[in-house]
Amino acid sequence: MGKYSKALSSYERSLEIRKIALPPNHPDLASSYNNIGLVYDNMGEYSKALSFLEKAHEIDRKTLPPNHPHIALVKRNIEDVKKKM
Repeated sequence: MGKYSKALSSYERSLEIRKIALPPNHPDLASSYNNIGLVYDNMGEYSKALSFLEKAHEIDRKTLPPNHPHIALVKRNIEDVKKKM
């Protein structure tokens, strides 16, 4: 719908709450980083998108089993952003 700044604000607020409530490598933090990365991707801010997506991928690799679908999803998102850079 194109309301990227509103989405970004909501996702950032969610991330801040999760940082307070959860341990630093919790998979829900990875979801927040992934969501923020996707918003930046849609805004055309690819370096910011890549930074957040890589944080998500790092947490996922540390906390999830190697065959977990979220790892593949975030990896695909990273590859998509890199193609646009």
